[in-house]
Amino acid sequence: MGAGKSTVAQALAERLPKSVHLRGDLFRRLIVSGRVEMSPDPVPEAVNQLRLRYDLAWDVAAKYAEAGFTVVYQDVILGEFLGWTVERLQAYRPAVIVLDPSAETLTARDKGRTKNIYGDPVHGSWTAEMMRQVLHDQTPHIGLWIDTSAQSVDETVDAILAGLKGAGTERSAG
Repeated sequence: MGAGKSTVAQALAERLPKSVHLRGDLFRRLIVSGRVEMSPDPVPEAVNQLRLRYDLAWDVAAKYAEAGFTVVYQDVILGEFLGWTVERLQAYRPAVIVLDPSAETLTARDKGRTKNIYGDPVHGSWTAEMMRQVLHDQTPHIGLWIDTSAQSVDETVDAILAGLKGAGTERSAG
């Protein structure tokens, strides 16, 4: 959270022909009442809603890909869910891009935003350090991981495009 996913994904999609920027968080925000936020110690309903969010995003990503679009699917996908995402979208040869700025950078960026995530009780009192711990200790290290701490948006997109070209994966970015 706060790694620059939305900004980078939009900039990446704008550089690709026939592309879609799919914001996974949209499916969370569509829940008007009864939404349960993920937290460091989630209740079962929070996990159920997270799985629903991912299922919906995967279905939409697949439909756009089937229609010939390059889908830049952007979301917070941690732990076992990252492997599941790649497996679910395997037919579309997804490229995994992980933005991995330092905890200090995450915290500084969060303080500069209108919607703060870290330390907000509504979001389960996540800290940047906790988020990075889940990322590094519980998430499969697959795909291209980029420390974006000192990069501009354009530099990050350049690194992604270079990484995709180097890996021979120019069809999909996720």
